[in-house]
Amino acid sequence: MTMNRLIDPTDGTHRSRVLITAGWDDVPHLDPDAKGELLAETPEWLRDARAKGIPSLGAGAIYPIPEARIKCDPFPIPFHWPRCYSLDVGWNWTAALWAAFDLDTATKYIYAEYKAGQALPSVHADAIKARGDWIPGLIDPAANRRAERDGNRLMEEYEGLGLKLTKADNAVNAGLVKCWRDLSIGRTKVFSTLQQFFAEYRLYRRDEKGEIVKKNDHLMDDMRYIHNSGREVAIIKPVSVIDPNAHSAAPDKGGY
Repeated sequence: MTMNRLIDPTDGTHRSRVLITAGWDDVPHLDPDAKGELLAETPEWLRDARAKGIPSLGAGAIYPIPEARIKCDPFPIPFHWPRCYSLDVGWNWTAALWAAFDLDTATKYIYAEYKAGQALPSVHADAIKARGDWIPGLIDPAANRRAERDGNRLMEEYEGLGLKLTKADNAVNAGLVKCWRDLSIGRTKVFSTLQQFFAEYRLYRRDEKGEIVKKNDHLMDDMRYIHNSGREVAIIKPVSVIDPNAHSAAPDKGGY
């Protein structure tokens, strides 16, 4: 339960607003059979809202796919899975996502995230390299919607700080379709520990004119870059980086 203090504009007095969320499990008169019938009648993208009390954007959500469908428990990433990351830069927020590709099942796993604001590129670069400085990255070619010349300059700055970067395919509509398809059929999975990713995922939506709401969507852009260009740049962890005491087929502990 959350409570916010408000000022009534009519008389200037302080009032309180309380938001309480409740799910079907909190309603004692609903038995399992009734819950099952209600769930069957509820559109998939509204099920979490109605059954669990989790706010939903309904048909306005760009990816109206329940989080439970795309979440998976973290696990060690095998050495032989190619990996890459995507980078969306800016002053207010700089964000990155890491992905690993299971070629046997054609499934990509988004396993790590980074999001921080109002810091120098060197700070962001150090945090990114800490997750594996051998991993190649994709960067928004527009560099936070700046002019192409400025984007190139910013990319060069990050490369000078040790990042291995390639310009991402920034196609929006095609990228959204790819993300939607792979999320829908289970070919994109996201570690359940990525809290900032899911915070953006819940709010990623279109406005009443059908335009994408460009607010708090940096990790969503990163996911699109991965779907557009990730497989082309992803590489397997070099032998020189692998622990010499570990077997080459053993999983990479911690996912890094």
